[in-house]
Amino acid sequence: MQLNNQSEKRIAFANNQEAVAILGRHDEYLRLISEEFDSRITSRGDELTIVGEAAETDRIVKLFSELLYLYREGNPVTMHDVRYSLRMVKAGLEDSLHQLYADTVLITAKGRHIKPKTLGQRTYLEAIRQNYITFGIGPAGTGKTYLAVAMAVFSLKNKEVQRIILTRPAVEAGEKLGFLPGDLQEKVDPYLRPLYDALYDIMGIETFQKYMAKNIIEVAPLAYMRGRTLDDSFIILDEAQNTTPEQMKMFLTRMGFGSKMVVTGDITQVDLPHGNSSGLRHAQAVLSGVAGIDVVYLNESDVVRHEVVARIIKAYERYEMKSDAAGKPAYDGDDTNAFTE
Repeated sequence: MQLNNQSEKRIAFANNQEAVAILGRHDEYLRLISEEFDSRITSRGDELTIVGEAAETDRIVKLFSELLYLYREGNPVTMHDVRYSLRMVKAGLEDSLHQLYADTVLITAKGRHIKPKTLGQRTYLEAIRQNYITFGIGPAGTGKTYLAVAMAVFSLKNKEVQRIILTRPAVEAGEKLGFLPGDLQEKVDPYLRPLYDALYDIMGIETFQKYMAKNIIEVAPLAYMRGRTLDDSFIILDEAQNTTPEQMKMFLTRMGFGSKMVVTGDITQVDLPHGNSSGLRHAQAVLSGVAGIDVVYLNESDVVRHEVVARIIKAYERYEMKSDAAGKPAYDGDDTNAFTE
């Protein structure tokens, strides 16, 4: 219904469960959205009514339609999804929002659709698809590792590669694991646990264990990559900020025919001993402009964890920028590696 420049739109939910998923518990998502528009948005039962200026009601309908699409594809709608979708719609990027939510990497063992949650994440996925080697650099919570693992599993399922190899530098143990108790697996498990967790979630524990037993999936410390040539493999180096330039060169030159590499890391979280350069930072400079290699930078707007995580990251960035401008160290306590290399 439209009166002068006023318009009334309705959105019908399939059931009460769907309405709660889109509007939030106790209508928390609905309140957030309502505060950003002049239109009146009311919920009654399984129906939403939007009354206001025609162009604005169209944008609101588009916003709810995209959230419905996301939910009906098997994904829970989070506060991050609502805030990000709202920001996209208000910026006039409705079409980009749909392309974002329509990009399914794969479906997990539990039936959940893995999709990019931000434009930065979608750029990252496209870089992985189009390049031999992709660097994903950004803070915690931006999905660098998880999306790389999802792309690896996709490539394996589609027979683009024959195996998946995941590795991390065991910096805390100085790559010297012999003094730790237990067999090799027990020694390295604490450093590789995040990679296991991603594989469990995507593949299911049973499938993961079967592939591990057949050596189709290999999870190992970076030191165990030395001297190998890795053909027909999807290889992921995680926590790459904790490699030295020599280790990074060693890793990158392991790449064989039919393989693809993804290197992930956060250059603000270097745990190397004081005075050691980060191989990830070094590689940015050395490999700039090399064909077949791309670097994607993610930032706090790509964080898909609790919203306060993005605020923490931004606060640290502001603090470090002020410290740099003042010409003094970002932190002068006992832990010299807390904020600087």
